[in-house]
Amino acid sequence: MAHITLGGDPIETIGSLPSTGNKAPDFKLTATDLSNKSISDYEGNRLILNIFPSIDTGTCATSVRTFNEKAAQLDNTKVLCISKDLPFALNRFCGAEGLDNVESLSDFKTGNFGRDYGLTFKTGPLETLLSRCIVVIDKDGTILHTEQVQEIKDEPNYKAALEALK
Repeated sequence: MAHITLGGDPIETIGSLPSTGNKAPDFKLTATDLSNKSISDYEGNRLILNIFPSIDTGTCATSVRTFNEKAAQLDNTKVLCISKDLPFALNRFCGAEGLDNVESLSDFKTGNFGRDYGLTFKTGPLETLLSRCIVVIDKDGTILHTEQVQEIKDEPNYKAALEALK
């Protein structure tokens, strides 16, 4: 279990992120068109999983905007923005912002993604939501880099995530 903070107050997740060098766990998430997506849908692509509690918070929105900007410069790379927000909210945000270099996916149906990746909040006011994490996966499905942001209000280390792909 990871020990992180929200506004300096300690909170915990149900587990730990998968280790680098391992195959990324499969997932079944819901796209904004309500279709199901799994890791096999992205076979042959490098992936950046930008995971966050809710699109309706400033830091989460900033991470989506930042990765949208950076993703335009990446070859053979998909940025998947993942939360437990309803697909409608994710679609509304990206549409209103004109963000088309990222794909939004939701773990709202089952919560299995958060459990399988060990990043669902176990305690605190955001209990059951996803903690702020980055997982970078190569085109063969191997995890190259992970980050679990220690203070939920902080942004992830974009530079480290992007450098993992070089």
